[in-house]
Parts: sequence; C-alpha cells; structure tokens
Amino acid sequence: MQAVDVEVPEKLFAQCERFLFGHGTQRPHAVLADLASEAGPEEADRYGEGSIITDLESEVAALLGKEAALFLPSGTMAQQIALRIWADRRRTPVVAFHPTCHLEIHEQKGYALLHGLHGRLVGEATRLLTLADLSATPGPIAALLIELPQREIGGQLPDWSDLQAQADWARSQNIALHMDGARLWESGPFYQRPYAEICSLFDSVYVSSYKAIGAVAGAALAGSAEFIAEARVWQRRHGGNLIQLYPFVLSARANLRRRLNRFEHYARRARAIASVLTSVPGIVVKPDPPHTNMMHVYLRGSAEALLQVSADIARNEKVLLFRRLLPTGVPGVAAFELSIGDAADDISDSEIHTYFDRMMAMGGDKLSARGEAAHE
Repeated sequence: MQAVDVEVPEKLFAQCERFLFGHGTQRPHAVLADLASEAGPEEADRYGEGSIITDLESEVAALLGKEAALFLPSGTMAQQIALRIWADRRRTPVVAFHPTCHLEIHEQKGYALLHGLHGRLVGEATRLLTLADLSATPGPIAALLIELPQREIGGQLPDWSDLQAQADWARSQNIALHMDGARLWESGPFYQRPYAEICSLFDSVYVSSYKAIGAVAGAALAGSAEFIAEARVWQRRHGGNLIQLYPFVLSARANLRRRLNRFEHYARRARAIASVLTSVPGIVVKPDPPHTNMMHVYLRGSAEALLQVSADIARNEKVLLFRRLLPTGVPGVAAFELSIGDAADDISDSEIHTYFDRMMAMGGDKLSARGEAAHE
C-alpha cells in the first residue's frame, strides 16, 4: 500500500500525548536519556568488535536458533547481503519473492543495480504465497525470500503446515530459504512456537531492531557461522561497518529485552481493537481477526474528510489515531496501517469507538455496504 498525499501535519503529531499505534513518540531527549541509562561504563565498540555488540549478536543468534548473527545499520543492507551470498553460492542471479516484497517496492531496485540480481515475482500481490505458486515458478532460483508476517497485506501469516510445505519445496529444489523477519517478533503469538523453531525452516533470517520493538535503528542477520563470516565482508563493502554502532546497539538491546515478552499482549489488544473498529458502520479490517498485532483498517468515505477529523481529534484532544491514509483501489475507500504496541494501552475501547464513530459520522459514507471496503 502506497501513501496518498494526505497526512496529519508534523506539528500536530508532535503535540499529541496519546497514540493508537506503536509505542508512542520517540522524542530525542527521552531516547538519549534512555541510552545513557543503558550504557555500562566500560562498554564500547569499534568496527564491529567489542562485547557491547558481540553479546547482542550472540543473544539474537540464540533467540533465532542460529550459529551466529551480525548487527547491521539497516534491514535493506541485511537482505541484499543475504541474497547476494546465496546467489553467489548457487551460481545463479535469480532470487524469488512475493510482488509486495520490500526489496521490490521500497528499495529502488537496489538488489538489481548494486548486485546484479534478477527478481522473480511469485504469487499475487493481494494474498499470501502458496505452494502452487512456488511449484509453477520456473528455475533455476538461488534463493526464495518469505516475509513473516507480510506487511503489505495486513500482517498476514501462512498456516504452519503451509510454511513447512514451502520450506520443504525449497529444500527439494536446492533453493536457499531466507526470511524477511522485519516483524518476526510479532509472529510468535500466531504460531505459538519458539522463534528458534520458526527460524529452523530458514537458512538465513533478518530481524529489525525498530519495526516492532521500537529501537532507534538497526537490524540483525542470522545464519550459519560461515554465512555470517561472509556477510561481514559484504557489510564492509556496503559501508555498513561503522566505526561505532553503540547508540543503535544499546537501543536494540534495551527494547528487545523490554518488549519481546509483550507481543502476546499486543496481539490480544489488536484483536480487541479490531472488534471495536468493525462495530462502527463503514469500517472493516484486514485480516479479520488480525493474525498479529498489525492490521489494515478500511474506512468508507473521503480520505481528505476522514483525515481532517483525525487532525481535529489530534488538535483538540491530543490523541492521534493515524498519521496518513492509503489508497485501496476501491473508489471512496481509504485505509491506514495499524500496528498495536504499548501506546494503545492508554486508550480505552470505549474511547476508540467514540473517536471512530465520530469520524465516520463526519467524514465517512455510511450508506455503502460494509463488506465492499475489504478489497485493496
């Protein structure tokens, strides 16, 4: 989903005190104070060396059940490195992924222009990959990327048996399996399995430090010791082996420990909020119920009018429900992405219902059938 040119002004965003999404604002002075409280007197890193960074890499590797992990400045870097390694090893530049893969729609074709890789799109943009999609994909393919959960279709996840079948297919074809786990932490409650068991299906795994746990920035790439040793070389080639990464590492460490055990709560809260939202005429969510703490919320009405109501609530009550609205391909239907975190605990279900009932009364079109909004 790509944003339309309607969003709450930055000034209003900065003035808000409560938020329906995420973990609230990351105000610089509070973030810096938090980092200062996390830093040990002797902790330091230099070009990827030092216990502050190696200890976090070991912690993440253990969580994911992999031999080793590498901390990197960005997920974009992590995934391009992973796919390049698998392409070199398989001696083919072809890598396969869903049409809404981050590499395809958000990275300006970096995988192709920087690494000479050829992306093969598999499946349809509006739904999850299936085994039938994979079986119909011609080879040779060096690596298959699977995103868990899939952000662009509302945070959907395949059933465990489907995921196992796709992994078995990749193994049978001698195709490396890489996970875009930018939001992997959100998937644990759905599968009710340890992260290491989920990751055991994959040869390499990328996880984000900020997209779910709310750190400043950063990512980790995990796999075999040999794979990570090769990734370290590519990290330097990418310019990602910065002289010091400790602000990112401290933030990642603190927020991972702070929030990793809260994703079950976030998922329950998301399901409750989805139920509240769909009780308001003119609103549907996808998927319903949510698979994780993420969903897409569809509103029948004018995007500009709906956003104006949201801006008025932000201005008058200092509560931000969403920052921007997204096109859906359905005339008269706008949408926003909603990821539930700590912040939603400060807004009651009754308040959420009141705000959105007001929004739909003032900016929505309540005459249309609710189900018509459920398509992208």
